Amino acid sequence: MKEPESSSSSNHGQGHLPLEQLAPSPCVQPGLEHCQGWGSHSFSGHPVPVPQHPHREELLPKSSSQSPLWQVKAIPLSCPSIPCPKPLSRFPAAPLGTGAALRSPLQEPSLLQNGDSELSAYERKRLKNITENAKFFAALKLHEGFFTCVTLECAHCSRPKPKKAEDETVLRRSMRLQRVDPPGIPLSELPARPEAEEYVRWGRVGRRSLMKLAGNTLAVSVISSRYQDSLNSMVLSEDSIKKVVKYRVCSMAIHPSESIILVAAGDKRGQIGLWNVVKGAHVFFTPHNDHVNCMQFSPFNPAHLLSVSNETLRCGDVTRAVFDEVNNDINLSSFDFLDDNASTAIVGHWGGKVSVVDRRTPGTSPELSADIGFKRTRTVHVHPVNKHYFIAAGSTDVCVYDVRCLAAGQNKPLSSLRGHTKNVASAYFSPVTGSRVVTVCADNKLRVYDTTSLAPTVTALSTISHNNNTGRWLTRFRAVWDPKQEHCFVVGSMGQPRQIKVFQDTGKLLHSFFNLDCLGSICSINVIHPSRNILVGGNSSGRLYVFKE
Repeated sequence: MKEPESSSSSNHGQGHLPLEQLAPSPCVQPGLEHCQGWGSHSFSGHPVPVPQHPHREELLPKSSSQSPLWQVKAIPLSCPSIPCPKPLSRFPAAPLGTGAALRSPLQEPSLLQNGDSELSAYERKRLKNITENAKFFAALKLHEGFFTCVTLECAHCSRPKPKKAEDETVLRRSMRLQRVDPPGIPLSELPARPEAEEYVRWGRVGRRSLMKLAGNTLAVSVISSRYQDSLNSMVLSEDSIKKVVKYRVCSMAIHPSESIILVAAGDKRGQIGLWNVVKGAHVFFTPHNDHVNCMQFSPFNPAHLLSVSNETLRCGDVTRAVFDEVNNDINLSSFDFLDDNASTAIVGHWGGKVSVVDRRTPGTSPELSADIGFKRTRTVHVHPVNKHYFIAAGSTDVCVYDVRCLAAGQNKPLSSLRGHTKNVASAYFSPVTGSRVVTVCADNKLRVYDTTSLAPTVTALSTISHNNNTGRWLTRFRAVWDPKQEHCFVVGSMGQPRQIKVFQDTGKLLHSFFNLDCLGSICSINVIHPSRNILVGGNSSGRLYVFKE
């Protein structure tokens, strides 16, 4: 855009006019002979008062005798019939021609030709610049967007009336989700989570220990996955249920053979039943007059079945159906073999003492009777690796002793497993290494202890809440380890549906054996095959339930 050069020296050193004078004047009405605006001219030959402007004295000539530059001849204009809108800015709106094109009276060639005689050189140059500027703005087509905006602003647009908010229906909300009990009393707040421990940077030794622990954890997880699959494959069917003894089952044993499935069960009246699960045949004997508290097949001679009642310890040859008396004493509660050839055994008594029995010696008297300080001894179990260690469980006492150090008088335990507040029903070492002990207590807890190093006092490694209130009509629960798995054990359950649970030594529940159609009673006594995926449970009516692949 070109600006006219000012010849006045009083223009503050600037060679141009104010911007208001560069824009063409808008038309007022069609057919009129004049236009108005900033710096407007009179085309009728009469002078038009010039609005006051801060720079007006600079634009007028200094000599008053000269006619003002703003008086020019009237020139007829062809203005459009569309009225010009009110300018929205401080610059006057430009006149519009046909087709919404920006037009100016200076665009008419007759204007410059007729006015050449009365316009000075400066005014002619100024009009020329205005004409060129008008052409430039017309090329930009700014007026189209301007009138579009004006039309949009001036148009009366009817806004949709906002809809009245309807009365919202009151939604029913769960009181359980709101943590409110039925009477409307708010429940107690959830316990706050413990704050996260600060990050400790591991050193080289700590990193190695962590990697070793991660490797062990991975191995255990793989074993658990395989073991979980084997548990899932074991099911109960109708042909795997049999009433073997007449009364409540007090103890069970399973033959270690892999070719046949032979299960022995003893009841509270001294009967012992043998059941061949595959063939379905069963037979029972009555070698005792009271509860058959414990029984085991001999690891040295699988044809021998040893059983203990309140009065005697007997060894039965199942092939000949003969039961010989090994020990004749009173208040016998349990036993376990002290060696692999099953020649010696440790026997527990209800009165609290223990005795050592040697089957090779003549007679039925024990070799040694020792007082271990218990009021009652329910179960005894020998360490699977160190055979001279055994664990005894009594009223609230669970202790480990060394059979080599037993004496007739008072005996001190090597280690005491603390934490029991009521009667303990059983305590058994883990089958492979003996590094774990699981106990069942009447305080509704299953406890697992770490017995890797037999410290004088051992606290529980993990505690599992478990309903152990069997009452007087059911045999007390006994948690027994799976001989094939070092870290898993099974135990009966009081829950519904009736089931047998499998736990890990960490306290995790791995599996629950149940069958809604076939299993409808509590299996207090359970036993697992040492090499096959077979689980047998016995109830209070003398029935046995076999879960197998």
